[in-house]
Amino acid sequence: MKYIGRIAQIGAAGWILNVWFNRFDRDTGYRGGDATNMKEEFAEYGFSERQMYAVGATKVGLAIALLIGLFVPGIVRPAGIGLGAFMAGALGMHAKVGDPLKRSAPALSVLALSGTAALLADRR
Repeated sequence: MKYIGRIAQIGAAGWILNVWFNRFDRDTGYRGGDATNMKEEFAEYGFSERQMYAVGATKVGLAIALLIGLFVPGIVRPAGIGLGAFMAGALGMHAKVGDPLKRSAPALSVLALSGTAALLADRR
C-alpha cells in the first residue's frame, strides 16, 4: 500500500506541474467552456488573472509538497487534502459552465490521486 500511495503522490504532482508549466498556453480539449488556454479558462469561470496566478502558485506549491513528501512523509496528508480541495473546486467550475463530463476527467483523476496519496500517507 505504501508504494501505491507514493505512485499517487508522484502522479498527482506530475499532472499538476505538467498542466501549469507545459500546457498553460495550449488547447488541451479539457479546458472549461470555450477556452483554449489557462487565462481564457479562468476568465470563463469568472476569475481574474491575479486569481488564476494565485490558484496556480498554490497548486504548484502543493504538488511540490507532494514530491518533497517522498522524503518528508508528514507533509503528504495535508498537501494531498489541499490539492484534493482544489480539484473539487475545479469540478465545480466545470459544472458551473456546463461542461460535459469528459472535460472534468483530469480534475477527477487528480482528485483521486491526491486523495489516495493522503489516505495512504506514511505516518512517520
